[in-house]
Amino acid sequence: MNVVFVEPNFPRNQREFPRALKAVGATVFAVGETPWEWLDEELQSWIDHYYQVGSVTDVDQLSAAVSHFQSFAWIDALEATIESHTLPAAVVRARHGIPGTSVHTTYLCRDKPAMKDALRRAGVPTAASTGASTLEEIREFVATNGYPIIIKPRDGAGAAGTHKISNDTELNAVLDTLGSTASVAVEEFIEGHEGFYDTISVDGDIKLDFACHYYPGVLEAMRTRWISPQYISTNRIGEGGLYAELRDLGERVNHALGIETSATHMEYFVSPKGLRFSEIGARPPGVGCWDLYAAGNDMDIFRAWADAIVHHQVWHVPSRQYAAGIIALRPDRDGVITHIDGLDEVYRRYRSLLIDQHLPVGQGTQPIEAGYMANAWMRLRHRDFDTLRDILDDIGRTVQVRAS
Repeated sequence: MNVVFVEPNFPRNQREFPRALKAVGATVFAVGETPWEWLDEELQSWIDHYYQVGSVTDVDQLSAAVSHFQSFAWIDALEATIESHTLPAAVVRARHGIPGTSVHTTYLCRDKPAMKDALRRAGVPTAASTGASTLEEIREFVATNGYPIIIKPRDGAGAAGTHKISNDTELNAVLDTLGSTASVAVEEFIEGHEGFYDTISVDGDIKLDFACHYYPGVLEAMRTRWISPQYISTNRIGEGGLYAELRDLGERVNHALGIETSATHMEYFVSPKGLRFSEIGARPPGVGCWDLYAAGNDMDIFRAWADAIVHHQVWHVPSRQYAAGIIALRPDRDGVITHIDGLDEVYRRYRSLLIDQHLPVGQGTQPIEAGYMANAWMRLRHRDFDTLRDILDDIGRTVQVRAS
């Protein structure tokens, strides 16, 4: 099978996808923005044919790459795993007659108001929402649904560009920052616990699934420096209760949006009114989350994804042996990280549970809103979810990242 993969070099874990495709027997055609000679030898060994473009999100440039590949080979699939790459890839698939997630499905997974409209029509419980391009439209939404509300990009990912607004004064301030943005997604703010549910589906059926929990929710985590936020993948997904509801919700969402053979990443809330869908991406989760699933389930999840794409089968069975989590360790200020306190104590207590870590002493800091892996972080696993959560809390109290 000949598979085109979009952007194998950045971010770092993108290389795992061509590795896995090669491992399951595919011929790998890659399109990227990095010159071939800049790729390391290991990555080059997994790529059979390479085409450099200026931007992988430019449909015409991506189409030119595919035309080049089709001039000498039959292309069976074109895959993209980064949020901003998915819609250009879908458009190029349609243009070149390549099977895969449709433009319509990809659009629904990118455009928040259209996504929620489609799911509400299918009876999926979700927050009230709309697309708005004027202040009057936003005020109409507030008049109907009240404050607080969320305003965010229609096609955003994570908490980027997301604002919680509790009154007219905050609304006016946010609108000033949006400038000439043509249209935004406006949503009812849902109080409750926040998490995500990730799947790999084949021909419309979910073959692998995983659930994670945020502590605290993403919006608070990405705005508050003193918090050392974490998310933890559970090994209790087969125990019923919330997880049975979550699995049912995932099936309904995938069916309503037309997900066929794809990874998905779905955000959810557990509110006082029950389980509520938040949003979905037709792609794997970011922030190295699949690494946690691999560590917690004794499996190569990238290879499972490649089997789904190439063979339309998934043979891997998650062990569910471990909960696995990441804790982000924020520097106390912007600048250069000079030292990290508390590591010896953490190693003494938890070294045997450590999966990996990133402790960038001597490097410049990144803004806290850049995400869980923007600065220092540690990833651990434990057989008991609650124990792991306590451990990550303890690490957050013990480790202090100092900058100057």
